[in-house]
Formats: sequence, structure tokens, C-alpha cells
Amino acid sequence: MKKFAIIAISGAMALGLSACDVDQTEEGELPEVDVEGGNMPEYDVETADVDVGTEEVTVDVPDVDVDMPDDAEGEPVTGDE
Repeated sequence: MKKFAIIAISGAMALGLSACDVDQTEEGELPEVDVEGGNMPEYDVETADVDVGTEEVTVDVPDVDVDMPDDAEGEPVTGDE
């Protein structure tokens, strides 16, 4: 019963607000603001020395032969249990 009352009141408020007619009677404008100077903070940062380089490496990759069966047995896995 409490939920029904909340829904009914919300519906009545929405209907009442949608029945309003709003007309703009005056243009708005932003205020004028004067900004003077300022100071950014200063930081003294000492970073680590990092040496970055490249090196060519040869990697032996094994040759793999895989025999796939023509007709797989069983049901495919879909993730649903």
C-alpha cells in the first residue's frame, strides 16, 4: 500500500510539472571577473637515471604438428550449466 501511495504521488507531481508553461522573461549573463597574477608552485625533482636500450635476440620456436579430428565427440562447451 505504501508503494502505491508513493507511485501515485510521484505520478501526480510529474503530471503537475508537465502542465507548467515556462517563458523566459529576461536574458541571463555571466558576471565579470577580474583575475590578477598568481604564483605557480615550484618543485625540485631528482629523477633516477634509467638506461633504455635494445638487443637483438634469436629465439628457437619448436615446430608443433597438431592433428585435429574431423568429427569431435561430445557436446560443445557453452558456459551454461
